[in-house]
Amino acid sequence: MLQINKTLSFIREVFNSKNDEFIPLHIPNLKGNEKKYLNECIDSTFVSSVGKFVDLFETKVAGYTGAKHAIVCVNGTNALHLSLLLAGVKLGDEVITQPLTFIATTNAIVYANANPVFVDVDVDTMGMSPKALKEFLKENAELRNGECYNKITNNRIKACMPMHTFGHACRIEEIAIVCKEYNIELVEDAAEGMGSVYKGKHLGTFGRVSAISFNGNKIMTTGGGGIILTNDTALANKAKHLSTQAKVPHKWEYVHDDIGFNYRMPNINAALGLAQLERLDYFLENKRELAEKYSMFFKQNSIEFFDERKDEKCNFWLNAIVLKDKEERDLFLSKSNESGVMTRPIWQLMNKLPMFEKNIKGDLKNSEWLEERVVNIPSSVRINE
Repeated sequence: MLQINKTLSFIREVFNSKNDEFIPLHIPNLKGNEKKYLNECIDSTFVSSVGKFVDLFETKVAGYTGAKHAIVCVNGTNALHLSLLLAGVKLGDEVITQPLTFIATTNAIVYANANPVFVDVDVDTMGMSPKALKEFLKENAELRNGECYNKITNNRIKACMPMHTFGHACRIEEIAIVCKEYNIELVEDAAEGMGSVYKGKHLGTFGRVSAISFNGNKIMTTGGGGIILTNDTALANKAKHLSTQAKVPHKWEYVHDDIGFNYRMPNINAALGLAQLERLDYFLENKRELAEKYSMFFKQNSIEFFDERKDEKCNFWLNAIVLKDKEERDLFLSKSNESGVMTRPIWQLMNKLPMFEKNIKGDLKNSEWLEERVVNIPSSVRINE
């Protein structure tokens, strides 16, 4: 039985909060070199997409994640969209993803003029189930001249885009094996995964190309912002080219050789991101301590805390609990938010939204089960002093 008052009192205790003080779900911590670098950026007058902070931030993120290349974008959705284009997704293609995700995942597929196809997640990862992916492809797909096609729609199945939910790794290695078998490009939605590691590899480095978000509510932020990770030098060069309106370098001529996008992150955002990256290890340590406190409390009170699995080192971006049913979930959401403790449910399934309700889908029983039970609880970096 969920003891709501006891739970809310504990949350206030771990955040050292008074009874009438509002506790947000997740806010940025901006107590490092943010102001220093922003002032330096402003003084340089290079506040748009050219400047030293853009280049330095890309280099530092690539080094931190272990990717060979990192290409910054205005936001994570741009990074996802561009990643799909880099993977060769074209008009009329199908891209397999999961219904339990933030809408940016699905929107990016539509921006690429492709059709989202939904397969189920695993309950213990909240990310795409390799078993569900395999079953869907076995029933619906076939290889024609080395490319994967949907036998029913006759559309090409070009890519698969799993999402690492709340920074927890999905079974990405198994998904990669299935994708290779069917010659499907693996595009990782690692939007929530900065700082998360699975089997010694940073999330976003398992596929050919991936995207990470630095939105204001993420574990580290550039205000808005995202980044593409890849080990493919040709793809990296193409990503940078397309994200800067596909302009051919020249001292004065305006020549463009492709349909490009105004997706390049401004220098002023990169300056903020560089200061945040300097403190990321501290953020991870702080949030791990919070997750351990939550885990112990909820275990003692017979409530399921969504914890990391073996071989996983999660960033614990947003902590989550899994409640008994929808009724208990809704009661907790109502009481907590009325009390000034911000909580939220997991996303409504993408296939239930009016834009996607007619899209192809598999059996989504796990996604539906989680949709009715999962709640996010306050997860900000705590001010220890």
